[in-house]
Amino acid sequence: MDVLFVCSANIVRSFMAEAIMKKRLKEKKRGGVSVASAALIDMKGRATDPAALKILAENGIPAESRPSLLLTVEMVERADVIAVMEQVQRGELCEKYPDAEGKTVLLKSFMKGFQGYEADIRDPHGLTTYHYRLCFAELSAAVSGMVDAFQRTWFNKETAGKP
Repeated sequence: MDVLFVCSANIVRSFMAEAIMKKRLKEKKRGGVSVASAALIDMKGRATDPAALKILAENGIPAESRPSLLLTVEMVERADVIAVMEQVQRGELCEKYPDAEGKTVLLKSFMKGFQGYEADIRDPHGLTTYHYRLCFAELSAAVSGMVDAFQRTWFNKETAGKP
């Protein structure tokens, strides 16, 4: 299974979502899942936002800065699930890659109690530490919900019929 997180720049939200997902999968001892992240905008390899790294470290999630990665057709084709941060990003991605429509979802839709409004996970880039922490909390809750959903669906397919 391949999971791809996508946001505008791949220096805060999708980067953090990738790191959170990798930690959650490790905690649940789930292998066989490839997790990556990418940007809709070419940031020319801009490094990860230091504030995002700080928030991840505060929450015990190891991550190192890396250059922003621009979304490619190969990434889209390889992904089983593409999770975006904003409704407008879903529209942009599906317009550019029409075949991705059926596998592109709003990440926040995995949050427990999600009812469809306030569906975007807002970009904290350049804002206060509070905004980064709020973003992390939303990402963490949504990623945990995503892992739980996979637990009920995808992961059960892997073990179906096995003792």
